[in-house]
Amino acid sequence: MVGGVAMANRNRKCRNCKEYSPVEEGRLINGGFYCSKSCVTEYSVTQGRKKIEKQKKAEIRERKEKIKSRSDHLREAQAAFNAFIRARDHDKPCISCGRHHNGQYHAGHYLTVGAHPEMRFDEMNCYKQCAPCNNHLSGNIVEYRKGLINRCGVGVVEYLEGPHEPMRITVDQIKQVKADYRHRAREMKKGKH
Repeated sequence: MVGGVAMANRNRKCRNCKEYSPVEEGRLINGGFYCSKSCVTEYSVTQGRKKIEKQKKAEIRERKEKIKSRSDHLREAQAAFNAFIRARDHDKPCISCGRHHNGQYHAGHYLTVGAHPEMRFDEMNCYKQCAPCNNHLSGNIVEYRKGLINRCGVGVVEYLEGPHEPMRITVDQIKQVKADYRHRAREMKKGKH
């Protein structure tokens, strides 16, 4: 008989202790099976604690977000932008030396952020660059320029080296830049796997 007898002999896994028990000995509550009353109580207490911890973490995250300075937001947006650049150029060699290697790669700016803050988030100003070129050769700018001309053309270099308006960006705009580049980097990483 497939109906009642087969179901009575079946064992189910307890949601709390993860042990298997016969269905007739346990309790089915809110779609979950529990082997005993103590497992029901213990599971409820554990879930209550998890919910309280989750609420506390959310409150802490919210308080931390409120006390962040403009520079904190700018640093996070820059990190998101850099991650996007590395994801965008993942299959290309270093813009300066043209090498593929197993070392660390950076998002190297042609015009530095310190000297040209208005070019900080300009995608034409930033390409994947190996750590030796970026750190030890101070960006290896002469070779960077040559690589930029080869990859994008003289027009891009002339645009970058031309005059630019100063960038006035609010904290809300910085947050939007951060969110956009995080999303775009995530999408690119999904696409290459």
